[in-house]
Amino acid sequence: MFFRLQRGWRRWRRRLSRSEWAIHLLGLSRAPSAPTEPGLLLIQIDGLGRDQFDAALAHGRLPFLRRLLRREGYVLHDLYAGVPSTTPAVQAELFYGARAAVPAFSFIDRTSDADVRLYEPAAARELEDALAAEHAALLEGGAAYGNIFTGGACEQDAHFCVSALGIGPLLRAANPFAIALLALGNLGSVLRIAGLLCAEIGLALWDFFRALGRDTHLAHELKFVPTRVAICIGLRELIAIGAEIDLARGLPVIQLNLVAYDEQSHRRGPDAEFAHWALKGIDGTIRRLWRAALRSEHREYRVWVYSDHGQARVTPYPMQYGRAIDEAVEAILIDAASAPTPAAPTHDRAWRDRQRGVQSWRALTLRGGAPLPWLPTYARAATLPPPGSARVAAMGPLGHVRLPDGTPPATLAALAQRLVDEAHVPAALVRDGTDRARAWTRDGELLLPRDGTRLVGDDHPFRDAVIADIVALCHHPQAGDIVIAGWARGVAPLSFAIENGAHGGFNPTETRGIALLDAAAPLPLREHAYVRASDLRAAALVALGRSVALPLTRRAHAPALRVMSYNVHSCRGMDGTTSTSRVARVIAQGAPDIVALQELDVGRARTHHADQAHQIASLLAMTREFHAAVTVREELYGDAVLTTFPMRLVRAGFLPGSARQEPRGALWASVEVDGVRWQIINTHLGLHARERAAQIDHLLGEHWLEPALRAGPVVLLGDLNAGEGSYVCRRLGARLTDVQRALPGWRPRNTWFGHHPTRRLDHIFVSRDIEVTDVAVIESAVARRASDHLPVIATLRLREPVKRNAPDCKDYSETAPVITRDGAAARDTSPH
Repeated sequence: MFFRLQRGWRRWRRRLSRSEWAIHLLGLSRAPSAPTEPGLLLIQIDGLGRDQFDAALAHGRLPFLRRLLRREGYVLHDLYAGVPSTTPAVQAELFYGARAAVPAFSFIDRTSDADVRLYEPAAARELEDALAAEHAALLEGGAAYGNIFTGGACEQDAHFCVSALGIGPLLRAANPFAIALLALGNLGSVLRIAGLLCAEIGLALWDFFRALGRDTHLAHELKFVPTRVAICIGLRELIAIGAEIDLARGLPVIQLNLVAYDEQSHRRGPDAEFAHWALKGIDGTIRRLWRAALRSEHREYRVWVYSDHGQARVTPYPMQYGRAIDEAVEAILIDAASAPTPAAPTHDRAWRDRQRGVQSWRALTLRGGAPLPWLPTYARAATLPPPGSARVAAMGPLGHVRLPDGTPPATLAALAQRLVDEAHVPAALVRDGTDRARAWTRDGELLLPRDGTRLVGDDHPFRDAVIADIVALCHHPQAGDIVIAGWARGVAPLSFAIENGAHGGFNPTETRGIALLDAAAPLPLREHAYVRASDLRAAALVALGRSVALPLTRRAHAPALRVMSYNVHSCRGMDGTTSTSRVARVIAQGAPDIVALQELDVGRARTHHADQAHQIASLLAMTREFHAAVTVREELYGDAVLTTFPMRLVRAGFLPGSARQEPRGALWASVEVDGVRWQIINTHLGLHARERAAQIDHLLGEHWLEPALRAGPVVLLGDLNAGEGSYVCRRLGARLTDVQRALPGWRPRNTWFGHHPTRRLDHIFVSRDIEVTDVAVIESAVARRASDHLPVIATLRLREPVKRNAPDCKDYSETAPVITRDGAAARDTSPH
């Protein structure tokens, strides 16, 4: 009855859905899909660094993202943007797997000799065509919004992307009547846009008048008001509406970029009040799309939120030194042309050694290895290029200086040093050999990667990776002859453009973004804790079923053991959809070491003959032991224990009960952790009080609990179909400890039924030698839909080391048991 009502409600909600009407009005196609097929929604918050994310979270600007972290089982990762830390570079790595596809947001093409700026459609399209020719696109068959690149989305589904020339043919060719009806159907969004427009215009004008007293340009401020209103409100709402429609269409992957914060940060600074105001609107948009993805009946969508890079508060170079960086470069060339070239000081022994290729010991000892003062004399001795021969491309804190072809290395070194000494550039770099680079800072000349920590600091969160990327940047085919950077260790950040917030360089705040992923996200094995865009790409391909996940390394040790009990209801959720992957995601939210599952189907027609125990164990990279309490021909129904540690079956059998009732059973497994064999007893008791009383008495007797207590620490858990005041729980409480009653200040949580649990039927009891350090009931939105029960999880630790005798039972560790109706054990030779 309940599920019929649910289906009816969903049917009417679908008929009245704005997104469904929009699909019909715009004549959009639907993707072939099924409710259990995977889908992925990728939401990019442009420019949000980890430092500002933490600040916004603390000040309540991101309430929904806080909920994802606290209640929905999401995990926060640092994201390393790479060098250059720009949107095109990160999106090329995410969409096509190509690291450092560009040397900067703006550069000089060595083939065409043209200035490339990646906000220009032709330049972005040409670059993406080259990437697509060599790499598989992540967004193929999906949709893209607000990006530099389309990521492989077809022209119809690439909206507001630079390389696709705007909003695509769909809206350009749409019937005006259909557009009007679409606006009417989204009247709430239209009114919200209107209201927020008024508020934003007021804030923008107030900000404008405040800015007039800070030596700002009137034209720039006036131009910023409509731009800010359009990007912060209008574009965000259009993207949200389009993404909701694509979720209703069942597209396999949807990626969108919310740029409001990045635009505000460039203008006012990453920590500015107006930038954080934009974050609040972005948070609301993410909440709206997350709920739409959760309610989708076309695919099982996962939602990942990430940023492509951070932003650093900077001082504009032109305002700091009164001239643009290209003017500073030209001034050095003019000065060099007008001054006589000094002769090489033949009396300088270091100079003579340099000319002969001899490495002077004096050049290795001053200031920890920095060159002696002979280098400036040597550098000045080189002839610099003539005035007007240098070209500079610098939009942000990273720039490139292009010199005439064939410029000798000595000339590059001379100009790089003078850029630091005379133009006050924090760092200037040139390539050296095939895998090295030389850098000049106020500390002298550095050889990379050897002296990388003197350039970026030993406390850089991505020190080794960023040093390697800086060297690779200098050797990029499109890099300038000299790479100039607006930051080096110990120097306040600069930007070569007029802006208060910047990114693109290798400053720690610029390169440190964020990634909020669900706990079950299939990230690849890696040597570092942070993730890169290429790691997100690999995880996305696995999540979409387009790649196979690498096997995870099993844990060998655990300072504390996390144990979960979960009745999965044959993996049939409250929405009527059967999904083992959704159940696995719920389990992963608790990150358990041992999982006791009840009500699993194996080979049953009602669940498409799936081996649910095997599927869930595979998704979680665990081994399992399964006990069938019910066997009807080839169909099995029962309980399982899953773990990441070595496990062997001790006992599996039936419990006393009436022939007229559903058979009940128990499964006892021994799990070895740090040399201690934990005795795990998983059970599912009957529905009637007299039946449960006989079953618990049997479990507490000589065949189950008594030998288990002699063998090691005991955890007895499962769906007991009884509340804490029942005979079952009183009997268990006399011998064992109820984990939900073990922690002072913890109020026991209900675990059944559905969205609003009213009873506590699922329990974990532990022997007296086990200390309970934490307990929780997973109450995320996904958990409330995945089954009619909620999982309960406890963190356990032994009070003191114990040594027990192993129970005298046969070892079934090599195979999983399948118990026939008469209780005999049959061997399951299928792989775990």
